[in-house]
Amino acid sequence: MQGFTDVHDPVMRDRIVELLRPALTRPGAVYVDGTLGLAGHARAILTACPEARLIGIDRDLDAHEVARERLGDLASRATLVHAVYDELPAVLADLGIEKVDAILLDLGLSSLQIDRTERGFAYRVDAPLDMRMNRADGPTAAEVLNTYPKSELARILKWYGEERFADRIAGAVVAARDDAPFDRSGRLVEVISGAIPAAARHSGGHPAKRTFQALRIEVNRELEALQGVLPAAVGALSLGGRMAVLSYHSLEDRAVKRVFADGASDRAPRDLPVVPENLRAELRLLTRGAERPDEEETAANPRAASARLRVAERIREAA
Repeated sequence: MQGFTDVHDPVMRDRIVELLRPALTRPGAVYVDGTLGLAGHARAILTACPEARLIGIDRDLDAHEVARERLGDLASRATLVHAVYDELPAVLADLGIEKVDAILLDLGLSSLQIDRTERGFAYRVDAPLDMRMNRADGPTAAEVLNTYPKSELARILKWYGEERFADRIAGAVVAARDDAPFDRSGRLVEVISGAIPAAARHSGGHPAKRTFQALRIEVNRELEALQGVLPAAVGALSLGGRMAVLSYHSLEDRAVKRVFADGASDRAPRDLPVVPENLRAELRLLTRGAERPDEEETAANPRAASARLRVAERIREAA
């Protein structure tokens, strides 16, 4: 597969390497990249951590081909697995691995998905309404648009896209599909633009941005997968192991923040004078709040602008 030799550096690459490297110094240390993509982060970490081995997970088979090519000689230290990241426990069990030393989840779309117009993720070009990260499984965005009742469409636009005109857009979609089913993104963009008040079309970015985000999350059950993987990933960390998560919208970041904060808090009643060992915090937060890319990075790669990074370290075994 050609055309992905000149891609942006992965988001916050150097900072992620800096924060994960201390956990990957021992021979045979295991690093799990749960969202392998084009292997940009994985390549950087394997280069910086010559003792580490990679378990690279991605649901997109196209990504596996490109990632193996981009890893080059580093691929000898990599095992690539076709799975969704919430299948992490089963992946590790199949490989005979009980604990890992570092985990990364980059929840953004890869260049492979955005730049291949036939995948249907981009709202700025007319393309088939697919949006599946794994094109061998699950409903397409077109199926969602053509079959969901108005109330359900409005719900996912409101919840996953944080779209304030969700009801108007859902109504316009249902009316339009009565004339002809949706199959391409260009027509959807026209319907969305027509449903939004004129004054709102020129603020807050492209008028279809939030709807496309919501459809992508629904098609790929992204929040469901994230809520499944977070506790499993924390549970898989060895003592001293570190986990980094890059999120790109508030729903993702809130889920990560909640799990990390729970793990970093003592579980004893507040009035207990001495906290028993088995109730002490299991995690230590390595980032103060969510770190953001600097201006230089966002200028070079505008897709990084909404990224939020949180990193935690296991400091105590689970009770």
